[in-house]
Amino acid sequence: MIKIGVISDTHLSCPTEELEDLMDGPFKEVDMILHAGDMTELKVLDSFSGKKVVAVCGNMDSSTVRKEFPAHRVFDAGSFKIGLIHGWGGPQGIEERIAREFGAVDCIVYGHTHHPSQREREGVFFFNPGAFGGGLGSNPKSVGVLTLGEAIAAEIIYR
Repeated sequence: MIKIGVISDTHLSCPTEELEDLMDGPFKEVDMILHAGDMTELKVLDSFSGKKVVAVCGNMDSSTVRKEFPAHRVFDAGSFKIGLIHGWGGPQGIEERIAREFGAVDCIVYGHTHHPSQREREGVFFFNPGAFGGGLGSNPKSVGVLTLGEAIAAEIIYR
């Protein structure tokens, strides 16, 4: 079984105590961490030292982040093929738009909307952990954990 911490839309220029606390909380037992973009600055990833981090850039990231990370990527985790992307445009139709960026994958992790979401659609598990930097409207901050075993399971954790 593989456990993956998932975060998006941190919108920070440097680590905060609240971000670092994830390593003693929901990300303590994870094997790796995914950042689905809009970290804003690379220093944010210092909070996850000691863990493998896979990240993509988002629309609010600095030029330094954009040079370091691609807009989307695909990687293997256990027996699953995972697509990672930030996303763009309005929330309506975002899953259709981002799915076109990938070939055959089992799971697509994305951000951008600031709204947590998890669902299976046409054989692909879509997972958005929401925004650590705060949601739009009344949504609280949130992160996620993916558990890869026989199947893909996900949990959204509100902070």
